[in-house]
Amino acid sequence: MPLALDSPEAGRLITAARAARRHAYAPYSRVHVGAALLASKGSMYTGANIENASYGLSNCAERTAIFKAVSEGHRRLRALAIVTRTAEECWPCGACRQVMLQFNPRLPLLLAPLQRAPRMVSLAALLPHPFWPSGLRVHAPP
Repeated sequence: MPLALDSPEAGRLITAARAARRHAYAPYSRVHVGAALLASKGSMYTGANIENASYGLSNCAERTAIFKAVSEGHRRLRALAIVTRTAEECWPCGACRQVMLQFNPRLPLLLAPLQRAPRMVSLAALLPHPFWPSGLRVHAPP
């Protein structure tokens, strides 16, 4: 069933993402991001961004929440809320978009900066030409 922006489920996701944002570790960017993921059967998982001095080792809030859900056996994702204190929406990075695609190419995203009204976008709109797992080909060694 599709998620409506004004539904109680969407409200719970945004509230959970706001709470998760408080756990962000962002000493370099100072941008604290929280995410809340709704998995199948109503399970919810949260995440916060975790930065590292070696920037490539940092992890986004979205992937933190997804990895928590997947590590608990959830492979069917229903919706994801992303909250920041910024004036504009915090759009998921390319790595997060690709990870989301792996588990739901039609994943609805609730973008909720604390200073603006939330809005919903689809992952498909953000990643129009994804790298599909079916594009992987295993070749026998020569």
